[in-house]
Amino acid sequence: MAASGGGDPLDAKRGEAQFAQRIDPTREKLTPEQLHFMRQAQLAQWQKALPQRRTRNIMTGLGIGALALAIYGYTFYSISQERFLDELEEEAKAARARALARASGS
Repeated sequence: MAASGGGDPLDAKRGEAQFAQRIDPTREKLTPEQLHFMRQAQLAQWQKALPQRRTRNIMTGLGIGALALAIYGYTFYSISQERFLDELEEEAKAARARALARASGS
């Protein structure tokens, strides 16, 4: 926030510049030139921060993609290690063989 009072932009006691005031363009009547200048300043700020933001977005995307691939790969690896279906299949074959032996033995 800006210091109250409309004094000199440089504070003579401290030698520091005052901060810019925040304004709401919808409440205050601004000229088209002022609005245009505000848009230009905003655009310059966005363009200045764009490379850093782009790098962060790429790194985040690569991180999320790597995590998804790791989970996908681990899931396939862990399922390929499981042998419970093979055991169930062998038990089913044995049960069929017993049933067939009972049926033919009777």
